Amino acid sequence: MKIPCSIKQRDTYVDRIRPYIGKNLIKVLSGQRRVGKSYLLYQLMQLILEEQPGTNLIYINKEDLQFDNIQTAKDLNGYVTSLLKPTTRNAIFIDEIQDIQDFEKALHSLLLDELNDLYITGNNAHMLSGELATYLSGRYIEFNIYSLSYNEFLFFHQLADNNESLELYIKYGGLPYLINLALNDQVFEYLTSVYSTIIYRDVVSSYAIRNTQFLEKLVSFLADNIGSLFSAKRISDFLKSQHINLAHNQVLQYSSYLTSAHIIHDVQRYDIAGRRIFEIGSKFYFENTGIRNAITGYYIKDKAKLLENVVYNHLLFLGYDVKVGALNTQEIDFVCERGGERAYVQVALRLGEQATIDREFGNLLSIQDNYPKMVVTEEQFDGNTHEGIKHVQIREFLKMKNIHEV
Repeated sequence: MKIPCSIKQRDTYVDRIRPYIGKNLIKVLSGQRRVGKSYLLYQLMQLILEEQPGTNLIYINKEDLQFDNIQTAKDLNGYVTSLLKPTTRNAIFIDEIQDIQDFEKALHSLLLDELNDLYITGNNAHMLSGELATYLSGRYIEFNIYSLSYNEFLFFHQLADNNESLELYIKYGGLPYLINLALNDQVFEYLTSVYSTIIYRDVVSSYAIRNTQFLEKLVSFLADNIGSLFSAKRISDFLKSQHINLAHNQVLQYSSYLTSAHIIHDVQRYDIAGRRIFEIGSKFYFENTGIRNAITGYYIKDKAKLLENVVYNHLLFLGYDVKVGALNTQEIDFVCERGGERAYVQVALRLGEQATIDREFGNLLSIQDNYPKMVVTEEQFDGNTHEGIKHVQIREFLKMKNIHEV
């Protein structure tokens, strides 16, 4: 195979994967279609050839017709073993592995040889984690790959860090292929086609859904209500008021399908005082704001919730486990945990009114611990902290690599 000569480096992910290169573990790169998983495989191939010359590279891309004959675990195992070299390390890369029936059985067999170093990508989170956890418990490590971060977006498009660039990022999102397009509203045609592919290949086809109209109505509803707290029953009741009959158990099921396809993130509520997860009530955010805007339009009235969405996405990119916080009757937008450390983040468009300042900072002041707390807004503020709580402008927040350093 030929590795593309011009690859935009995504060092954050490579640095996370690097410690596992050469280990007899399956490295799983999961994420929404078109977020750049294939190009991350190319980066890893380049790195291996540079640092471990002589490694035998084996590459399969299930979107390439030349590999169409690999349909089952037996086909996969037979193809790979025919190319293995018995006295050297074999780095095996399989792109879009979910299209191979019982693929986990072939991976299990290939892992028996300690010279085999495996890397796979896939679009369906439930299938990958479910099949691998059942058959290969403790033999794989998963890396979630997301759309470009704000810093990556600036680097890919060679843009300066300013409000205009931030607006482009929020409006069109961070799919890597956008570097090949002019950043204007024609981008929405491409984003719509990506969305349709995800819906019909990774949701409708994967789960044999017949009523696609209900599914698309649900996606549209979630796009209109990003960052709002909902239960499946409330969503079902609203859809019924719009003459769309979708039972709440179907809402739960369809939402889980959309989450598995990485279109949306279903964010659970966490009781800060009781230290438990609420069983009912979640917030939904889109993996890519550009796709969200292609679905429902881009309007000034949505600016606050889009700001909240990009803050959530950045926290995921930084590797935080994120929940929606609840403290008595107060809401904390995000409770973030990573490596045993915790932080709290509130998001507001502006702090122009005293009532907004009291609410956003007051909610955080109610939390009786010493973990970092911050309020992120669109507006710039160069003053002191408010009783130890930092006010961070959105562009500065999106350039952070660790919110615990604030």
